[in-house]
Amino acid sequence: MVMNKPNGLNIDKWVSVELQDVSNEINEKLSDLTEYPNEKFIRPENLEIGDLFIKSYRTTEDVRSGKRCYPNDIIFARRSVSVSQFKRRSCILNFEAICSDELTVIRENDKVVTGFLNLLLNTTSLWDFGISRSVGSVSKRIKWQDLSKYQFKLPPKDEQEKILSLFLTLEKQIEQTEAQEGYLRKLRTKLATELVSNTPKFGSLLNGNCKKVTLSDLAKESRATARNPLDEGIERFVGLEHIEPGNLKIQGWGNVADGTTFTKVFEEGDVLFGRRRAYLKKAAKADFKGLCSGDITVLKANPKNIKPELLPYYMSADSVFEFAVSNSAGSLSPRAKWRDLSKMELAIPDLKTQEEILKVFELLDKNVEGLANQKETLKKLKHKLLDEILG
Repeated sequence: MVMNKPNGLNIDKWVSVELQDVSNEINEKLSDLTEYPNEKFIRPENLEIGDLFIKSYRTTEDVRSGKRCYPNDIIFARRSVSVSQFKRRSCILNFEAICSDELTVIRENDKVVTGFLNLLLNTTSLWDFGISRSVGSVSKRIKWQDLSKYQFKLPPKDEQEKILSLFLTLEKQIEQTEAQEGYLRKLRTKLATELVSNTPKFGSLLNGNCKKVTLSDLAKESRATARNPLDEGIERFVGLEHIEPGNLKIQGWGNVADGTTFTKVFEEGDVLFGRRRAYLKKAAKADFKGLCSGDITVLKANPKNIKPELLPYYMSADSVFEFAVSNSAGSLSPRAKWRDLSKMELAIPDLKTQEEILKVFELLDKNVEGLANQKETLKKLKHKLLDEILG
């Protein structure tokens, strides 16, 4: 394959090395995290595909063990999410934290410019190398002792800096687009939260003709299951990791053919509400039929009281998640039951007014989707350039 390198790069000066020549695995294990309360904790799902930096985290609350990591360490997702699916995620830290034992911590040595190796760890060729040497049956893992033998061409430091600068500029453009998208998502949640109340507000659209209801009047829980999903034409499954906080679109799925223990069925148009650790604020509208985790409540709208298209916005309101959290049971992994959540009281406008409200949310969604598409285009460009330059 002919690679297009940026101007000013002298490929003849690039030398062949192995990953272990320029980096080491760091394994500073912590066996009792009760000694480190409320510290930043990074799980595999905090690594977003295509991001160079870690942008989210949770706390060490309810976590038993992990390993220490520091600014400029590289965090690598070494475990597959199904038998054959790796999400290909590697990010660099810009803060001190504790991370999951399911992540590999890699630290560069002085042969490379800080952050350069993270570019390499996001290339297709490196991941193909690692996956081809992964071990395990149900859940495969990439071992550092195997990944460290990956061979690549290392540029001189001055050229590393040029390459890194190119991608940091591109990453900044992605972050700016992401910030605009995030603002609109927060605005949507704010509007939904003001709407889901005993005294709802929605600009001048509400005329005061709202009736008192509970969530049970707006939706019912579906408990449908499928024992032989493939025979029923069900090809995808969704776990909590496929639902992103503040995003009403399902962000991914697994393939039933690869194996799953999930049996709960959802239909297109249903609302999927994350009942486990409801403080994570995960809710989405299904745009296909599939199976989902038992930690997800499947809801069907009652069209007599609510426009079905409006239900996802109601279920994404902060007040709904707060009610769910306050009515959850369990210590390490609190869960909310629909029988409790359904008792939440609110007031809802008539169906005609709901149609006007829905138009506002749909306009917001259109703008959010446009920014999301722009962001994805930039990410694809970034990965194309990564593979052309370093692959």
